[in-house]
Amino acid sequence: MTPKVTLSELAAFLRREFPQNKCTIDSVGAGTATVRHAIGHDELRPGGTVSGPVMMTVADLALYVALLGQIGIVPLAVTTSLNVNFLRKPSATRDILGVCRMIKVGRTLAVGEVSIYSEGQPDPVAHAVGTYAIPAR
Repeated sequence: MTPKVTLSELAAFLRREFPQNKCTIDSVGAGTATVRHAIGHDELRPGGTVSGPVMMTVADLALYVALLGQIGIVPLAVTTSLNVNFLRKPSATRDILGVCRMIKVGRTLAVGEVSIYSEGQPDPVAHAVGTYAIPAR
């Protein structure tokens, strides 16, 4: 299946409509996406590890991008559920990557999963499953 929007179209949409977002899109397909969040001092929590909210942001944005890649730009598609399991300590010096695959995209709800990695590391640092509500189109 071919994506409904290109990476450059989605990136432009996010820059325009969500300028506070600190993630970038590495790839987008029809129901898949990889997003990246650069890690610096502001993303760390006490103890020198990446904060949970940063990893949750990566998961949520990866789901949004993968969904929009499949259905087209629908700005009011919104998160209704996000469950994150933190698996191991991420690197404080490597970008965080969220790799998403949509599991089911229906008419009004979509479910996807995201594996979250420290760049260059083979094992995920977190795993998320999320549901999005899709408005009438």
